[in-house]
Amino acid sequence: MENAQLIALSRQIALKRQMSVVANNVANVNTTGFKAESMLFEEYVMPVAKFGEYSKANQTLSYTQDWVTVADFTAGDIAPTGNELDIALRGNGFLTVETPQGERWTRAGALQLDNSGTLVNASGFPVLSEGGQIRFGAGETDIRFNEDGSITSSAGAKGTLRLVEFENMQELAREGGNLFSGGQPLPSPLTRVVQGAIERSNVSGVTEIAEMIRVNRSYQSIAQLIKRQDELRRDAIKTLGSLTS
Repeated sequence: MENAQLIALSRQIALKRQMSVVANNVANVNTTGFKAESMLFEEYVMPVAKFGEYSKANQTLSYTQDWVTVADFTAGDIAPTGNELDIALRGNGFLTVETPQGERWTRAGALQLDNSGTLVNASGFPVLSEGGQIRFGAGETDIRFNEDGSITSSAGAKGTLRLVEFENMQELAREGGNLFSGGQPLPSPLTRVVQGAIERSNVSGVTEIAEMIRVNRSYQSIAQLIKRQDELRRDAIKTLGSLTS
C-alpha cells in the first residue's frame, strides 16, 4: 500500500506544478507578446534491490516526474493600436533590451519614451539598436519604424532595431517582465516590423481553462485514491490487532 501511495503522491506533486503553469498562462492571456508554457513529464522507474534467493524478481515501480517546462513560441495575433510607438514582429525575431543584468529579449512591443527621450519597453528598460540606446529629442515628431527595423523621425535616421533570433528557442529562460535570457542570439534579417500594432498573447483562454479543470479533477481523483488506501491500511491494522488479541 505504501508503494501505491508514493506513486500517487508523485503524480499529485507533478499535477500541482502543472496547475501553477496553467494558472500563469491564464493570468497572462492579455499580456502583450506573452508565450504560453506547458510541462513535459516522463516515467521515473524506481531502482529496486535484487536478491537471488527470491523465486520471482522484484517488480519495478513507475513514478511520475515533471521533466521540463516548454515555451510555445507560436506567434500571437497582431492587433492594431494606432500608437506610433507600438510595434509587432512578423517572424522569429526578438527585440533586444538592456537590463542591469545584461541584454534580454522580448516580443512585447508596447514601447514608450522615458523622461530623457530614450525608447524603452513597458518595464522601463532601453530598447537597443545596432548602435546602442535609441534617443529622441524633445521636438522630434513623425517617428517611423520601417519593416526592416530602421527608425526615422523628423530629425532623420535614428538607427536600426537590433532584432535577433535563436537556432533553438527552447534554450531561452523565461524571466520576469516578459523577458527571456540565454541562448545564442543571431541576426534576424527576415523578421519584419509592423508599426502601430502589438502582438497579443498566444494563450488560448478556453484551452487553458479546460486544462485547469482537467488537472483539478485528476488531482481530486488521486486524493480520493490516497484516502482509500489510508482506509484500507487502517482496516488491516484493526483486523490484525483483533486477531493477535
